[in-house]
Amino acid sequence: MSSLPPAIFLMGPTAAGKTDLALDLARVLPCELISVDSALVYRGMDIGTAKPSREVLAEFPHRLIDIRDPSETYSAAEFRADALAAMAEITAAGRIPLLVGGTMLYFKALLEGLADMPSADPAVRAEIEALAAVEGWAEVHRQLAEVDAESAQRIHPNDPQRLTRALEVYRVSGISMSEHRRRQAGENAPEGSQLPYNAVHLAIAPLQRQILHARIAQRFRLMLEQGFVSEVEGLRARDDLHAGLPSIRAVGYRQVWDYLDGKLSYAEMEERGIIATRQLAKRQFTWLRSWSNLHWLDSLAGDNLPRTLKYLGAISI
Repeated sequence: MSSLPPAIFLMGPTAAGKTDLALDLARVLPCELISVDSALVYRGMDIGTAKPSREVLAEFPHRLIDIRDPSETYSAAEFRADALAAMAEITAAGRIPLLVGGTMLYFKALLEGLADMPSADPAVRAEIEALAAVEGWAEVHRQLAEVDAESAQRIHPNDPQRLTRALEVYRVSGISMSEHRRRQAGENAPEGSQLPYNAVHLAIAPLQRQILHARIAQRFRLMLEQGFVSEVEGLRARDDLHAGLPSIRAVGYRQVWDYLDGKLSYAEMEERGIIATRQLAKRQFTWLRSWSNLHWLDSLAGDNLPRTLKYLGAISI
């Protein structure tokens, strides 16, 4: 039996039912919830992120929700520091950290630590974004492939935030992001970079991909009915927000922003928002397929809670 304190990771693609299962677990186990979601950190971005309702958050507080203004950035390194601090507090109170979300990079950073990457360089980032504005993100992806083929293979051509960061790392340091990570994994890895917890890894998703696609479409249309466009209108009314910010690049938000800019019709916005969400789910599945020691659950099964409790009991959580 491990001498490390326990933690539960509940992962999965968007719209898979992670939050519902997390709440079920919190009702029967001494858990406290930590959100692992790069969009839920932002205040005022509620509908398009499928943020749990105020009533749910009042009954089941989630740490790391609403901790940033949309004008600010939030890195994987900041998440790791915040999550470790929250986990330590929860463990000290005699409870179990239950980390739930779909930002797989955050989970990976928490598990393995982060390479010593160069800090963001606004001038270099502006150059990359100007290149994308003129020649498209496909050209940015092509240039990244020339200097860092591994990152280019891992990062989708329609993922501007990670494309920008990967090319920025190379241009600032002369060393690819992949090489930075290899060095981290070698003998010079930072001391204490591994997670000091006995973490159980769970993932939930429908067994049939078309069911997830239908749920994604249904949820996006429901967001629109709930006032998603009005929510983005409120963000656009601010002088300090623009389409280049990580918050506004979030799936769904950038499509509604383009609609409000007149670049898309309403029907095009809806279609592209659904497609972008499906692409996000595909990237999440790609991460999860390579995840070690992962226990899968079917979103549509009626016995996920007892199955999960049985599994956790077998490993003495």
